Amino acid sequence: MLTCFFVSVFLSLWSSGQKTFTVEEAVETIGFGRFHIALFLIMGSTGVAEAMEIMLIAVVSPLIQCEWQLQDWQVALVTTMVFFGYMVFSIVLGLLADRYGRWKILLLSFLWAAYFSLLTSFAPSYIWFVFLRAMVGGGVSGHAQGLIIKTEFLPTRYRGYMLPLSQVFWLAGSLLIIGLASVVNPTIGWRWLIRIASIPGILLILVFKFIPESARYNVSTGNVAAALATLRRIAEMNGAAMPEGVLREPAKERRGRFKDLIHPKYLRTTLQIWIIWLGIAFAYYGVILASAELLEQDLVCSSAAPPVQDPGDDSEESRSPCHCHLFGPAAYQTMLISTVGEIALNPLNILGINFLGRRLSLCITMGCTALFFLLLNICTSSTGMTGFLFMLRALVSANFNTIYIYTAEVYPTTMRALGMGTSGSLCRVGAMVAPFISQVLMSASFLGALCLFSSVCVVCAISAFTLPIETKGRALQVGIATPGAPVYLNAI
Repeated sequence: MLTCFFVSVFLSLWSSGQKTFTVEEAVETIGFGRFHIALFLIMGSTGVAEAMEIMLIAVVSPLIQCEWQLQDWQVALVTTMVFFGYMVFSIVLGLLADRYGRWKILLLSFLWAAYFSLLTSFAPSYIWFVFLRAMVGGGVSGHAQGLIIKTEFLPTRYRGYMLPLSQVFWLAGSLLIIGLASVVNPTIGWRWLIRIASIPGILLILVFKFIPESARYNVSTGNVAAALATLRRIAEMNGAAMPEGVLREPAKERRGRFKDLIHPKYLRTTLQIWIIWLGIAFAYYGVILASAELLEQDLVCSSAAPPVQDPGDDSEESRSPCHCHLFGPAAYQTMLISTVGEIALNPLNILGINFLGRRLSLCITMGCTALFFLLLNICTSSTGMTGFLFMLRALVSANFNTIYIYTAEVYPTTMRALGMGTSGSLCRVGAMVAPFISQVLMSASFLGALCLFSSVCVVCAISAFTLPIETKGRALQVGIATPGAPVYLNAI
C-alpha cells in the first residue's frame, strides 16, 4: 500500500510538470480546415431534412382538408400536434444527449423521424395522420444535436460566421418541399410527397459515420482517450499540428441536470432565453402559416373586388363541395419567392452577430419583425404583399439564426444539449399556438392577429436587449463550477 502511495505521488508530480492543454486550446490551435468543411456539409444538411418535414404540413394541409373534409381548427391541430411531439421529445433527447452523447441521439432521432414519416404516408384516417406526424415531430427535435456538434468543433472566431450559413440548408429544404409539392401534389398526390420528403433524412443516416462524437462531450465525461483520438484525426485532416503536452481532464461534474438551468448563475439567462425562443417560434411559424392562409383565401387587399381565380387552379377538386382551396401554380410561386427571403438578410445578420454582438443584433431584428407584421395590414397589390412576406421571412429567419448561436454558446458543455432541448421545447409551445392564430383567429380578426404577433415580437426584442451575458468572442465553458474559467480566455 505504501509503495502504491509513493508511486501515485511520483506520477502526479511528474505529470504536473508537463505541459497540458484543454479541448478549447486544441480546437483553436488546429484551426479551420477540411474536417470543418465536411462537418458543415453533413451536419448542416440535417437542416434540409428538418425543413422538409416541418414545412411539409403547410403544403399538404389544403389536400388533407379536402380529402377528410376538415374544419379550420382540425387543420391547425395537425401543426400543433407536430410541435407537441417536438416539445416533449426535445427535453428528453436533450437530457439523453448530455448523458450519452450527441452523436448517438442524432442518429436515433433521424431513424425515428424517417420511420414515422414513411408510416404517415399510409395513414388511413385523420386521427392516424395527426398521431404519426406528432411522432415525426418528436424525431425531428433531435436534429438540434447536429448544431451542437458543429458548435463544439468550431474555433471561436468561426462560430459567428459558419453557424448562420447553416440557414442555407434550411432554405434548400424549404424550397425543395415547395417545388416538389407543386409537381407531386397535382399528379400522384400528397402521400407520395411525404414518401419523397423522407429520402434526404434516410440518405443522411448513411454518412453520419464520418462525423465523430464531440471531443468536448468525451472529455467532460472523462473519456480523454476518445477525445484525444478525435482531435488528432481532425488535426491530420486539416494538416495542422496538435498542441504540445497532455490533454487535461477537467473535474467531473454531473451532466444534464434540470436544476443547473436554474442555477443562480444562469437563472435569469434561462428564463429570458425561454421567452425569446417561444416568441421567435410563434412569429416564425405564424409567418409561414399566415402566408399559406393569405394565398389560400386570396386575401391581398380588403377591397370589395371579387377574388381573382388562379388560372392554374381550375381543377374539379378545387370546386369540390368540401370548400377546400387548393394551391395553384401562382400560389406555389409566391411561396417560393417569400421562402427565398430566409437567406436575404443572411450577410447582414452575420455582420450584426459578429460586430454588434448577439444581443443587440437579435433586438434589432425582432423589432423589425414586429413592424413588418403590422405592415401586412396595409392595402397593397399582390406584389406588395409578396414583398412584405419576403421581408418577414428574412427577419424571422435571422432571429432563429441568432438565438440558436447564442443558446449553444451561453451554456457549458455539461448542460449545453439540455439547454438547447428545453429551449427548443418552449419554442414549440409558441409553434403550437401559432396555427390557431394564423389559421383561426386571422379569419375572424386579421388586424387582431397581426397585433398579437407584433406585440410578442416587441417583448422578445426587450428581452434580447436585456440578456445578462454577451457570448460574442466567448470561449465555450465546460461546467458551472469550472474554477477560474475566464469568460474571454481559453476554457473547455
